[in-house]
Amino acid sequence: MNKIEKLIAELCPEGVEWKKLGEVTIWDRRFNGIYNNIQKNVISFKHISANDLKKLETTGGNIKLLSTGKFDGWTTEKLAEGYINEGEIISIPSGGSANIKYYNGKFVDSGNILATSFDSNILNLKYCYYFLLTKIKLIESYFRGSGVKHPDMPSILNIPIPIPPLPIQEEIVKILDTFTELEAELEAELEAELEARKKQYEYYRNTLLTPVEHNGRWYLNGKEVEWKKLGEVCEVCSGGTPSKNKEEYWINGNIPWLKSEVCNNKSVKSSNSFINELGLKNSNAKLLRENTTLMALVGATIFKTAFLEFKASINQNIAAIKSIEENKLKDKFIFYCLTNMYKELKSKMNSYGMLNLSILRNISIPIPPLSDQERIVAILDKFEALVNDLSQGLPAEIEARRKQYEYYRNKLLTFKRKE
Repeated sequence: MNKIEKLIAELCPEGVEWKKLGEVTIWDRRFNGIYNNIQKNVISFKHISANDLKKLETTGGNIKLLSTGKFDGWTTEKLAEGYINEGEIISIPSGGSANIKYYNGKFVDSGNILATSFDSNILNLKYCYYFLLTKIKLIESYFRGSGVKHPDMPSILNIPIPIPPLPIQEEIVKILDTFTELEAELEAELEAELEARKKQYEYYRNTLLTPVEHNGRWYLNGKEVEWKKLGEVCEVCSGGTPSKNKEEYWINGNIPWLKSEVCNNKSVKSSNSFINELGLKNSNAKLLRENTTLMALVGATIFKTAFLEFKASINQNIAAIKSIEENKLKDKFIFYCLTNMYKELKSKMNSYGMLNLSILRNISIPIPPLSDQERIVAILDKFEALVNDLSQGLPAEIEARRKQYEYYRNKLLTFKRKE
């Protein structure tokens, strides 16, 4: 019997009392739809805009900058004068998604709804935070709206929370703090290893795919290459989007349809959106063959690639590049070659203005003998699988660590309700 089990057997063998979240926490504003017997008090905190928060960031500060998102920064008392809060709090974003945070100390807040324990002798606030993390999917479902989503706070404050005796809460916090610290250390090690593998992969890709000139001729890994424009050796086209206003183009869709965010210099194996035959027929979308290289034509992913491993259609912001003669030019070689050219193409952004099919067809790539293409592809496939595929390698190990942590956290925070 572990320590938690002993404490439960000693202090609450018949189960624990459950309360609504709003009954055991105090928030920094009142919410419509909450009865006064649940939300009896409010607490006051200062807030600033997200832009002003980021302007305060500096090195060497000891005041936490508490944002609604992933931004994580610090500032000094001098810079933050007039905006500083102090205390132990839980934060829920007033807009966006359910990114719940815990902090204890001096901080500057932007865009969060803040809460503290109504009585620290009854509710350990960090215990409450860890419990809410087990309900993150439920809380996320309470964020609603057509544009920026906002939390339905009455629903959140009505979430039941078990209130075991304080020694049990404190022991759970102690265990989960240790788990969190160990998980962070292990994840940092794995992330560092993954980053090293990525750099190694990029180094080998660059070495294998960067030709050198000698006496007016170009060579790749000691073999002479021929430079060809993509338009000479490949079919190059873009896709289209069926009208969003016509449900008949999308209903019961079975044709995968991809947008430009899939272009992230990786293989793409699945789709979240689908159109039907009618949508394909009544738009510029085309059904592409598997083993087609994709490249984003606009947006944040411009010049980035994807390698399509299944039949699919694409929207107008993606170019599809397919070898005309696979027995002379391998499709996967095209993908790796264009992926390796990303930084070079990105640096020419201003001269191009924007990427279109005409520009793309005029991009030249080095073409070595077929046997060399196959050798290069085989080497880079192994690296890509190790680095990018979530079903194997380091990313899978990182994901396994996270699931293991979540499993133990959920188990620790499961209590029998007292009758």
